[in-house]
Amino acid sequence: MAHDWRAAERAYDGPPTGSPTVPVLFEDAAARNEARPAQKYKGGVYDRTLTDGVIPSAPTGEFATQTYGEMRSLVRTLASGFRELGVSDGRRVAIFAPTRMEWALSDFALLAAGGVVTTVYSSSSPEQVRYLLDDPGATGVVCQDGDHLQRVLAVEDDLDLAFFVVFDELTGEAAETYEARSDVYTLADVHARGEAAFDEADYESWLGEPSPGDLCSLIYTSGTTGKPKGVKLTHRNFCENVTQVLARFGPRPDKDDDLPTIDAQARSVSFLPLAHVFERTAGHYVNFAAGACVAYAESPDTLQEDFGLVQPTVGTSVPRVYEKIYDAVREQAAESDAKERIFQWAVGVGEDYHAADDPGVLLSVKHSIAERLVFSKVKDALGGELEFMFSGGGSLSPDLCALFHGMGLPILEGYGLTETAPVVTANPAEDPKIGTIGPPVRDVEVAVDQRVVRTEDFPDAEGEVGELLVSGPNVTDGYWERPEATADAFVADEEGRWFRTGDIMHVRPDGYLEFEERLKQMLVLSTGKNVPPGPIEDAFAPSEVVEQAIVVGDGRKFVGALLVPNLDSVRAWAAREGVDLPADPEAICRDERVHEYVSQEVDRVNEGFEDYETIKQFRLVPIEFTEDNDLLTPSMKKKRRNILDRFADRIEDIYAEEGGRTEEAAA
Repeated sequence: MAHDWRAAERAYDGPPTGSPTVPVLFEDAAARNEARPAQKYKGGVYDRTLTDGVIPSAPTGEFATQTYGEMRSLVRTLASGFRELGVSDGRRVAIFAPTRMEWALSDFALLAAGGVVTTVYSSSSPEQVRYLLDDPGATGVVCQDGDHLQRVLAVEDDLDLAFFVVFDELTGEAAETYEARSDVYTLADVHARGEAAFDEADYESWLGEPSPGDLCSLIYTSGTTGKPKGVKLTHRNFCENVTQVLARFGPRPDKDDDLPTIDAQARSVSFLPLAHVFERTAGHYVNFAAGACVAYAESPDTLQEDFGLVQPTVGTSVPRVYEKIYDAVREQAAESDAKERIFQWAVGVGEDYHAADDPGVLLSVKHSIAERLVFSKVKDALGGELEFMFSGGGSLSPDLCALFHGMGLPILEGYGLTETAPVVTANPAEDPKIGTIGPPVRDVEVAVDQRVVRTEDFPDAEGEVGELLVSGPNVTDGYWERPEATADAFVADEEGRWFRTGDIMHVRPDGYLEFEERLKQMLVLSTGKNVPPGPIEDAFAPSEVVEQAIVVGDGRKFVGALLVPNLDSVRAWAAREGVDLPADPEAICRDERVHEYVSQEVDRVNEGFEDYETIKQFRLVPIEFTEDNDLLTPSMKKKRRNILDRFADRIEDIYAEEGGRTEEAAA
């Protein structure tokens, strides 16, 4: 009889079960793991103020470690310092900084002082900063450096801020501001105030002030469809979701020794924005509740170096990063024809091995050779110790997921939203199913509203398809001071109150869910056919020719696409074929020979879809979608509206004649 891991999850009573608030969750974890490593921070990246007798400076380019006992001391002292600045009784304080050690320390300290943490993405413009501080009524802001401080001060006349705290040493105009004003502090100043005022009995009393149902954090939606809304997440929302995640992935007595877990021996590298709920819960609260060690990457551009130094056992990321990792590995393999042939052979072996119920002797031997020649090098590039990785924040290409599984680097895909703190479903390590986002975590109920879709658009779906509705202890009560938006986001029936996710899901008979599309992003062709663009875009993820894709066609006769070519791959093809290409990327994208070359990749992708779903025409664009050019969100989701506006002329060109696909490039 198969092991009933679902029953074991329901019976889970390990940490942080019963933790009433996030500060208590952290205190309990620190007490259990006092001498174990808690955080790793890299030297030579920041000019930190929280050094010189507070924390040791890390050697440049290397990671230093602080234990849970040391981290707890810092959190307690900073909490006392923030209390001296007036943080208490649910006052909102914003953290405006990239992911780093001080972000984590400030989060726990502000919550322990009795505050509510609201977040601002590090890339936010002054106008975005103004809105994200004004809307929640923030009374203070904790930011990274002089640049961030100046962005806040540029809009402070519109705000009611009592204090400003900066992580790093200030220079130039920011230093002059610090010297001239009494309301600007460094984090070292806050620590010094806390050290002078700290009283353990007082601190313990602060921990008992908030109740589980009190507001813990306001996390703002990305604002891709309007003004960002502040999602109200309570201490209960976070603590319950952390428990739900660890019930699935933490140590349980029923688990085999060779099954990967998140426990006190786990190590992770944190690089996604802590301002986003995915990293805040999965990469931050979950790891600390488990007693794991969290290392903070220098930047998303130094991940290979940082992974090599930290040797993480678990990774948390979004699909775009996994695509980048695969691209980097493939590019290294393309250094020579022989290497590329070996790589492609190994990938095929990995896919066959993963798909086989019984690989047999021959396939097992091939897999061992592929492991030695290719897969081991991929694992070494990621630190050599990775046991499994999580993917969330968007749909992951099933083909890409299968490739990683075949290499012995399983990616466990899950699903969630800011409003659900965020994890709703996740593939279990016991029984992952590629192409799904897993079954719900414990105590989460799901249902679907089938009225929003046409069943004929999903002829092969067994089970139910419709808008996903979610209920559970991790679900928000609503949006900050937005009663109408809150009312629109929920529906009630005799079974309770359900959050409307806005996502079309297929709930399979086995309880696993398959993501179909965002309801608002579903393309409705003029022929009446509904086409989800996500699966078509994801089909390009393993491509060495197409870097990114966005599918269009709403209200049109056929499906079209904007494709970002991999220019290095295109130039390599041109060199092999003796094609003389122009130097300018824009000219390359308008070259008829390149268009014809890319069309072969479009043909490959089209083979996996119904005729009405296939791309009939496409245009190439020379600009990668990034956060810097405002075409990706900080969590690396495509800003579809911005992309469509940016390239409106090319989309109109696709549909200039409303005909079928042509082989001609745009003029």
